[in-house]
Amino acid sequence: MADYTQLYERLKKEQARLRSELEQLKAEEKSADEQREGSPFGKREESATEVFEREKRLTLEKRLVSALAEIEYALRKYEAGTYGLCDSCGRPIEPARLEALPQATLCLECKTSQTKNARGKLVR
Repeated sequence: MADYTQLYERLKKEQARLRSELEQLKAEEKSADEQREGSPFGKREESATEVFEREKRLTLEKRLVSALAEIEYALRKYEAGTYGLCDSCGRPIEPARLEALPQATLCLECKTSQTKNARGKLVR
């Protein structure tokens, strides 16, 4: 049986780490914007490297925001007393799955079914 209290603590630590990374990323972006504004051409002067770096930062930020949303949803489920229950079928999520992925919201059976359905839609 999974120890939900330990999993909750892991989720809280991961939440803090992701928030910190997001803040750092946004500070770096702000710094890059300020440097560009000092240029005689302002923000219009962007080299290909700057554009690439900006795209990379935006992609990373999107991933961090998504991961943070998953963590915060799991924390809300814990606080509501529904943590560890599958969002789809309502059965308990396997303890090994929660150990590996504390923010899991679907049991393995429902996740497998969801993945198969998504693949089927892409193929057609």
